[in-house]
Amino acid sequence: MLRYTLMRLGIFAGCLVVVWGLVYAGVFPRGLGDSNGMWILLLSLLISAPISYVVLRKERDRASVQVVSRVDRMKAGLEANRGQEDLADDSARAQGQTS
Repeated sequence: MLRYTLMRLGIFAGCLVVVWGLVYAGVFPRGLGDSNGMWILLLSLLISAPISYVVLRKERDRASVQVVSRVDRMKAGLEANRGQEDLADDSARAQGQTS
């Protein structure tokens, strides 16, 4: 998961540098008034999103498998705890009835 995040940030950083260069070269417009920095960030985000979607498909699938396995382990742990609580509750009730 960390690998995917770092790769995604790397693609965004690359797009940010390219867009910044193109804005200052005059290829892209500079934005309105003082919005130049926000314009560069938004344009970089807009360009990096589809690139990340296509380029990082395999890495995203690997990360999703890891997330699913973690969720399954957590569900199994919760279910095991629930079963132990039920047994403890049943034994406590049984002891209460025999006293």
